[in-house]
Amino acid sequence: MSKIKTKHVFTSESVSEGHPDKVCDQVSDGVLDACLKDDAQSRVACECLATTDFLVVAGEITTKSKVNFEQIARETVRGIGYVDETIGFSADTCKIVLAVHKQSPDIAQGVNAETSESKEQGAGDQGMMFGYASDETPQLMPAPILYAHKLVERLAELRHQDPKTYYYLRPDAKSQVSIEYIHGRPTRVRTIVVSHQHTPDMQRATLEDLVKAVAHQVIPASLMPDDIAWHVNPTGRFEVGGPHGDSGLTGRKIIVDTYGGVGCHGGGAFSGKDPSKVDRSAAYMCRYIAKNIVAAKLAQKCEVQVSYAIGVAKPLSINLDTYSTHTVAEEKLQAVLESGEVFDLRPASIIRHLGLKTPHAAGWTYQQTAKYGHFGRDIFPWEKTDCVAALQAACGKKG
Repeated sequence: MSKIKTKHVFTSESVSEGHPDKVCDQVSDGVLDACLKDDAQSRVACECLATTDFLVVAGEITTKSKVNFEQIARETVRGIGYVDETIGFSADTCKIVLAVHKQSPDIAQGVNAETSESKEQGAGDQGMMFGYASDETPQLMPAPILYAHKLVERLAELRHQDPKTYYYLRPDAKSQVSIEYIHGRPTRVRTIVVSHQHTPDMQRATLEDLVKAVAHQVIPASLMPDDIAWHVNPTGRFEVGGPHGDSGLTGRKIIVDTYGGVGCHGGGAFSGKDPSKVDRSAAYMCRYIAKNIVAAKLAQKCEVQVSYAIGVAKPLSINLDTYSTHTVAEEKLQAVLESGEVFDLRPASIIRHLGLKTPHAAGWTYQQTAKYGHFGRDIFPWEKTDCVAALQAACGKKG
């Protein structure tokens, strides 16, 4: 449990949809979406590698869906904005290599309900997963990662919506936001860093002006003092980027994907994995639990950890930490989680409760999670706060 400091600065980074690792995440999750669309029982572990005009799609996939892997990859790359053949990576020119086979039967026998020892769906792997929430922002997310995401997301929106005006913006970008906290509450932005790929003719001052304007749009004015330290393309130029400038891999941005370094991380990546993999589904459930606890005003901040063994349905452990911000006894909250009265943490129950096998039916996709973070956007079911009343009742606290 961390002690709240009187004053500290915390920094988080985000990367744009055009970052080479995020290109790979989006292709992997595009494959997952395609598999689940016509076969909700699909088992998918899809990995990608991207480099100069070259993309590899590999992994273990068992599905009844007819999936055109190459088409998904090219459409994803095109949608991101890699359509210029002169910059070293393009949807129409990149070579695509496929290396896909079926899931191991040794894994399947422990995960499938009919073959597992308990006769219910077991976890797809061992490991521990974490979820976090804090009331420091309306989205119940840590402020540094939330605003780092919003910076690159808004710049990408401008690039897509008005390509004539923002012709100089290319898809690859990074952001970094440092926020000063006093007694655990965000009070002011100290530093903003943005590195954005651009055309050769762009003037650095043009990007500096744009970044400052966007930052004032997406970060609350109360956090934006006059003396922010700005670092926009601090090396001076960023013309060579994307998979041509740096190779990309699925699952290499796990801190960007979660809470920006706040709290703990179990080490498992998300993209390209179907929900039988608790790396993904249990991390979503832990966020759901933590967010509902904070929304119910049972704590100001909360972290939930759960652990599993492969092939075993029931969690091995559940741990709760409210960083001494709880409004009911932590022991009571812990007992409520362990009882399963409000949240059932067996894999099949998580999948069913959050609708993780049929995202298309609820109007969201896994590919959407693969850019600008898996948490903090209300389009996803694990962001709902529909268990507030049940939690308050279970804890004997009136709303």
